Amino acid sequence: MSIIAFIISLTGATMLLLYAVRMVGTGIERAMGPSFKRLITAHKGRVINMALVGVLLAVILQSATAAALLATGFSASGMISFVGGLALVLGADLGSALVIQILSFKLAWLIPVLLTVGGYLFLKVENRTPRQVGRILLGIAFILLSLRLIGEAVHPIREAAFMPAIAGYLANDFVTAFIVGAVITFAMHSSVAAILMFVTFVSIGVLPVEAGASVVMGANFGSATLPIWLSRGMSPAARRIPYGNLFLRGIGSVLGLLVINLTPALDLLSFFPAPQILVSVHLIFNLALLLLSLPLVRFFEAPLVAMFPERGADDAGKALQPGTALDPRVTDQPRLAIAALKREVLRMSQLIEAMARPVMEVYESGDADVIEQVRDMDHEVNAMLSAIRRYAASIPREKMTKEQNRKVRELTEYSINLETAGDIISKRLMDLAEEKARKRLQFTREGWSELRGLHERVMSNMALAFNVLVSEDIESARLLVQEKTEMSAQERKSRKKHLKRLREGLEQSFESSDVHLETVRSLKDLNSQIAAVAYPILYRHGQLLETRLVHTMDEAHAAQGGGKG
Repeated sequence: MSIIAFIISLTGATMLLLYAVRMVGTGIERAMGPSFKRLITAHKGRVINMALVGVLLAVILQSATAAALLATGFSASGMISFVGGLALVLGADLGSALVIQILSFKLAWLIPVLLTVGGYLFLKVENRTPRQVGRILLGIAFILLSLRLIGEAVHPIREAAFMPAIAGYLANDFVTAFIVGAVITFAMHSSVAAILMFVTFVSIGVLPVEAGASVVMGANFGSATLPIWLSRGMSPAARRIPYGNLFLRGIGSVLGLLVINLTPALDLLSFFPAPQILVSVHLIFNLALLLLSLPLVRFFEAPLVAMFPERGADDAGKALQPGTALDPRVTDQPRLAIAALKREVLRMSQLIEAMARPVMEVYESGDADVIEQVRDMDHEVNAMLSAIRRYAASIPREKMTKEQNRKVRELTEYSINLETAGDIISKRLMDLAEEKARKRLQFTREGWSELRGLHERVMSNMALAFNVLVSEDIESARLLVQEKTEMSAQERKSRKKHLKRLREGLEQSFESSDVHLETVRSLKDLNSQIAAVAYPILYRHGQLLETRLVHTMDEAHAAQGGGKG
């Protein structure tokens, strides 16, 4: 019975640790908003800068794996080079080690303070940013609490008869200890959580320092396998960085294992307490790996491109491009017809996302070909709306329940919102981009930064909105409405800053004033159309009753009804 109680206690504490690490990362990501793309791509040509960005990103996200997946995705889309992406991943591992160093300090006294402040901000404050700060503080408190619970769970077995045998075996067989560390880290999907758990084991005497150091080397190897596993379904270009990282980290962790166990290197850290020795080994290893690997990353690109060549690009892509989801054979089966309708609205939303993505690049380049492509895509969006309306009208009303009728109406109305969003992009933003290029207008540095920030926020909200379309998750819908309010506040803030620059007599602001203000307004309007997916979901669950938002929704529906008439 005691073994069962031990397993349950240790598993529960470990799950809390994993949840807490994720909670902190989610809170910081939501508090920062959609700034990660700008953070990553701003220094894409400089290896050292990309490594420093990786350090910062891992500290922000509390996860080197999350930073690696971001770099992988941006590299696959061509936003950063393979060399820059690999440097970022190596830096992220060092950032993850710094997080472990901070969390390994004796901070138990902070737990009640963090729970009190974080709980108040998260539960009682409605404003988005303080609420996410509360989430972060709660997450840190849960990390510290989970480490205490792990120690308490393991403490009773410290005196068990089998523990000296296991500890001695791991200390004498460093290869097994290495494998154990790699497997546990892969299973937990978090090197931060795994190494903090190993540090706790060493601190209460369950695991010898020598075995702990070997386990930590294994954890470094295991953490390099995670991005490979998580990116297994991505394009060949996306898989190059994870494999390059595995090669460098794999060789480094094996060499580190041999140095620790076959030389007196560990004795150099003997003045540290046992747990701190483990943390120091991890930090020194990642710092050394970064410094030694950065000069070498350029030499890995050619062999990895050969290992993962691009598929025959355009023709294959066009051949595999999905057609319409509107299947006329199922219109007499409302359940299947609604599913087809939802798939088509989702396809329409992906087209809108593709139209919106290059807006800021077009503002910079004035590329006429890209502008024409975006306008061609808008014609396709218009055609999709017409097809959706016809399909919705073809579903027999007498065969549908009241709930199914409502769902068809909501999907049709959201497709109208998406068509309006397409018009905003093609007829307003593209026209403004043409005007800027034709008149050779230049924004001030502050003004351009504001526009890029607003555009990034819209793109982030698009991803959230389309997730809401599929999942109909209430919490995500609430966040989307909060983001709409925040977007309106950012629009007002940008307009005030612009007018202030005009009053200060900045020539660039005068010349580009109309384009700047129209762009800000258009981005806000685009965000509003995209966010409309959240209102029916919240309205159904009583989340908008007796609030200002319910009137906003009613006005939007009335406007749509007027447009259809």
